[in-house]
Amino acid sequence: MTHTNFNNWLEQVAGKGILVIAGPCSAETEEQVLATARGVKQAGAHILRAGIWKPRTRPGNFEGVGAIGLKWMQRAKQETGMMTAVEVANPHHVELALQHDIDVLWIGARTSVNPFAVQEIAGALRGSDKIVLVKNPINPDLALWIGALERIAKAGIEKLGAIHRGFSSYKKMPYRNEPLWQIPIDLKTRFPAMPLINDPSHISGKRENVFDIAQTAIQLLFDGVMIETHIDPENAWSDARQQVTPDMLKEMIPKFVTPKDKVFNPDLLKSFKILRKEIDDLDTELVQLLKNRQDKIEAIGRLKFKENVAIYQKERWLDILNKAIKNAEENNINRKFIEQLFRLLHQESLKLQHQVFNALNTKNK
Repeated sequence: MTHTNFNNWLEQVAGKGILVIAGPCSAETEEQVLATARGVKQAGAHILRAGIWKPRTRPGNFEGVGAIGLKWMQRAKQETGMMTAVEVANPHHVELALQHDIDVLWIGARTSVNPFAVQEIAGALRGSDKIVLVKNPINPDLALWIGALERIAKAGIEKLGAIHRGFSSYKKMPYRNEPLWQIPIDLKTRFPAMPLINDPSHISGKRENVFDIAQTAIQLLFDGVMIETHIDPENAWSDARQQVTPDMLKEMIPKFVTPKDKVFNPDLLKSFKILRKEIDDLDTELVQLLKNRQDKIEAIGRLKFKENVAIYQKERWLDILNKAIKNAEENNINRKFIEQLFRLLHQESLKLQHQVFNALNTKNK
């Protein structure tokens, strides 16, 4: 994907500013689509989005109006001059979207998780000059996300971009989907020219959190946001809780603060340099501490093997975790972060001890 000038389409649509894609989760009626289009255009959005086909978690829920909604999008485009965007989940959707001159096609999280489905969509897109955006798969798998983007790129699509909508999790959390910011950052690091768009609506699940998540993405140098917007969100046919009104969007957009990607103030640069050197020293110390911890774990593993003791010790593990959480709270460190860190350490501990067992078993044969 390195040959593609990804930024070309982004600058054509949004100039040097933040790209804003907005519109209802689902197209419901022609009146609703047209009214929302007028509202989001007035708010400052660049592209009108609407779900025409809605892949639902369980059958029986509203699954979209179907092809008739594409005609409503056409009329909205004619009336407002806005570009239009819809989700496609199979080649037939692509064919219909192209017939109705939809400008932007996005591949949803439930589709991008399936390489077979993405490949079929890529085949249907071949030869098209439309903008194609690929949402991250529902599970946190960067390779799978990149694979979906590569399949679309190999079909000859040059106007390509990625959408970060968060990741499903079985854990209880404050948002509908877990942001896991490091994953989209890793994607941006590998493909710095590819536009990266944040979907704060699907991450938050609640309209009151949409702005904060969008601003966080902008601070992380995302190129745009996709915000679900509805003229009457309380009565929306899908995802009512996470949609904002056009008036809310109009208030929100001017408040977005675009950060500088570099520091030019000499005094500030000096302060950065000092603090970063201190952080580098602490990181070196941290790695050495982890190495010392690893040595102790391997020694524990040898003792367990000698006495035929199980690798996993539930009481010991819970004692370690509870002490770490208590220590975090006493030192004003984020409890969730420490819990995740120590779960990762425990996972590595089990792996190391398993390796010790395997090595000693092999040696004793």
